[in-house]
Amino acid sequence: MKEVQLNLFGSKRIEFDECVKLTIESLKTYGQMHDHWAIAWSGGKDSTTLLTLIVSLIASGQIEAPKSLQVFYADTRMEIPPLWIAAKGIIKRLKELNINIEIVMAPLDDRFLVYILGRGVPPPSNTFRWCTGQLKVEPMITALQKLYDQTGQKILMLTGVRQGESAIRDGRIAMSCGKDGAECGQGWYQTGLDSDICSTLAPILHWRVCVVWEWLKYNAPQKAYGQFPTVILADAYGGDEAEEINARTGCIGCPLVEEDTSLKTVIKMDEWSYLKPLLGLKKIYREMRKPQYRLRKDGEFKKDGSLSKNQQRLGPLDVFARIDFLNQILDIQYEVNEAAERLGRPEIDILNEDEYWRILKLIEDRTFPNGWTGDEVKGDVILDKKYADGSVMETMFK
Repeated sequence: MKEVQLNLFGSKRIEFDECVKLTIESLKTYGQMHDHWAIAWSGGKDSTTLLTLIVSLIASGQIEAPKSLQVFYADTRMEIPPLWIAAKGIIKRLKELNINIEIVMAPLDDRFLVYILGRGVPPPSNTFRWCTGQLKVEPMITALQKLYDQTGQKILMLTGVRQGESAIRDGRIAMSCGKDGAECGQGWYQTGLDSDICSTLAPILHWRVCVVWEWLKYNAPQKAYGQFPTVILADAYGGDEAEEINARTGCIGCPLVEEDTSLKTVIKMDEWSYLKPLLGLKKIYREMRKPQYRLRKDGEFKKDGSLSKNQQRLGPLDVFARIDFLNQILDIQYEVNEAAERLGRPEIDILNEDEYWRILKLIEDRTFPNGWTGDEVKGDVILDKKYADGSVMETMFK
C-alpha cells in the first residue's frame, strides 16, 4: 500500500484523483465562457500533460467540448531528441483523433542557428535573452491572432503552467492568481483587457511533479486515456528516476544554463548514448561570446559633438567566425547522424538544407544586426578611451 505523504502541517498532500477533479472544475468554470479553446504545447512534460489530459477528458465526456479546439505546437527546431520524437508520435495520435494541430515555427531568418550564424547575433545570455520570445512567444501570438481573426471571438488559451515549476514564475502567480476572485484550486485564470485576443487558464496549476509523472508514465499511454506515446518523455527527464532528478529541459546545449542536466541524463542511456557529440554545442556557444570572434564599436562623436553611447561594446560575430562555427555544428550533426544510421536510431535535424543555404546567403550578403556594418574593429582590439569633452586617452597596450 502506498504510503500517505503529509505536508508541513500534517495534512495529506493532494493526490492524483483530486488533482484531476480540480482540473475538471477549473475547465467547467471557465471553459463555458469561451466557445473556442487553444492549447499552447511546447512538447515538455507539463504542456504535454495538459494536452493529453484535456483530450482525454473531452473524449470521456467529463468536460464538454468547446465549439473548436486548436492545438499549437511550438517547434523551436532545437528540442532534445526524445521530446521531439515523442511530439511527432503525439501529433500523429492527435490527427487520428481528429484534433486540429498546427506546428508553429519562427520564420526562417529568426530561427536559432540562422539568426546566430546568418545575422551574427551572439547566443542568448541571461542579460540578452532573445530566444524565448523570438522562437516561441512571437510565433504563438501570430498563430493565435490568426485564429482570433477566423473566429471573431476571444480565445481561451490553455497553458501548462504549474506552481513549483519555477520560483520566479510562482512569484508572478502569487501576485495575480486572485484577480478574478476565483476560489483557490480553480486554476490561474487571466481575462486581460477587453481588447486582448485571448484569456488564459492554467488548469494544472495545482499539480505536483509526481502527479505529472503518474499521468505521463502510467495513465496517458493507456487506451482508456487516449493511448498517447508519452513514456518516451521520461527519458528526457531521467527515466524511472525522473521525479528525483527533476531536470528542466530546453534547447539542445541551451546557453542559458550552466549544465545540460537533461541531455547528460539522456546520453547515459544505451539507446541515446550516440547523442553524446551534442554536448559540444554548449562549448561552441560559449566560444562564440569571446571577443576575438566578434566586432567592437569604437567611441564615435556625433555631429552635435556628443559621444555615442556604449563605446567599445562588443557586438556581432564576424563573417569568418560564423563560417567556422557553422562547420563545427555541421560536424556534430554529421557525427550524430552517422552513428544513428549505423545503430538504427533516430537522426537529428538541428540544421536542415533550407537553413544551411539561408545562412550562407546571409553571410554572402554581409548581413549584420541593425547599427553594424561589418567594418568595425575586431573585439579583441584594445581601443583608445574617448570622453564627451572631445579628449582621448590613448591605451598603453597597443
